[in-house]
Amino acid sequence: MVVDQIRVAVVGGGIGGLAAAGALLHRGVDVHVYEQAPELGEVGAGVLVTPNSLRLLERIGLAEELARVGGPVGEGSTYYRHDGQAVSRILTADSNGWNGMYGMHRADLLAVLADALPTERIHTGHQCVDFRQDADGCTVIFANGEEVRADVVIAADGINSTLRLHVVPPVEVIDSGSVAYRGLVPAKAVPSWRPGVSQLWMGERKHFLTYPLRRGELITYIAFVPSQRQAAESWSAPGDADELRAAFAGWDEPVTTLLDAVETTYWWGLYDRMPLDRWTSGRLTLLGDAAHPMLPHLGQGANQAIEDGFALAAHLATAADISSGLQAYEAQRRPRTSRVQHEARLNGRRYDSHFDDLDERDSQITNTVDLRLWLYDHDAELEALGKASSAVQAG
Repeated sequence: MVVDQIRVAVVGGGIGGLAAAGALLHRGVDVHVYEQAPELGEVGAGVLVTPNSLRLLERIGLAEELARVGGPVGEGSTYYRHDGQAVSRILTADSNGWNGMYGMHRADLLAVLADALPTERIHTGHQCVDFRQDADGCTVIFANGEEVRADVVIAADGINSTLRLHVVPPVEVIDSGSVAYRGLVPAKAVPSWRPGVSQLWMGERKHFLTYPLRRGELITYIAFVPSQRQAAESWSAPGDADELRAAFAGWDEPVTTLLDAVETTYWWGLYDRMPLDRWTSGRLTLLGDAAHPMLPHLGQGANQAIEDGFALAAHLATAADISSGLQAYEAQRRPRTSRVQHEARLNGRRYDSHFDDLDERDSQITNTVDLRLWLYDHDAELEALGKASSAVQAG
């Protein structure tokens, strides 16, 4: 297949869509991104970039910029019981000991990915409303009246994907019974805070996660609490900071100290979905949350979307034709992301202490090192190319 003659339209300008575009462009593919918002942007929240996606992003020349905006997360990262009793270390490196982990403000990561693309390849103000395809190609129809013709369309349009309905029937939404409060605190507002680490406290039906952003200048927190209220599946719904503090009253002193410094918080309804039976229909394929929305309890939503993008780019650039490339991509990615979805559910139960015996819970937490190595050692791009992929660092 002559890659510079393939036209690819990526619908969705989030982390997964921009990463896919970067990977495709790196391989010489003619790719354009179409985002419904009037400008690219993300809410003030954090995302962990872990070794399995960082090695891919570094491979296309983003190492320096990611290091500039990221908050390194390393040795000393720890799981605790709610009262501060240490349970286990949090793994922050792959099997080779490469500590390829950053906490990043989502807006910073998005900016790095966008800046790696020529500006003429990103089109904002394009809300997808319809799609059709034929033997010669496919067409995306936008609310602004524009129609775009392409050889391949990548649906990176998120958890409420419009294009997913052209691949599978509507997907049942499963309420997790929890909501997550999240927000940012300046590190200087909490002088006693341990720098450079992720910390996670676990209590009855609740857990509290923190890690650094922006070279350690900011601390992001995500506080998971049970709720029967129907919260928006959004990161920008305003929350009540006093209600948040009350939910964690009496917890370990670093938790309550951090929460005392919270002025504004947002909450996010946590909903799950079962793995899809397929991701691809003709020239249309799904990527990221459109394909495999997952609970956040392994910190892999964005990382798996980035893996998707690099695997898809490799398959499209090397396959004999578009159909076989898309089918190979799906065959590679669906088993892995289905397992990650499943393991994220299980990890949420561990973090929220759904155990009669907390020693058993703590033992399981300690033993998730093997799961983390399975995640962090993986190289989705090299797997797509049929090469050995265990613990390969960006070179």
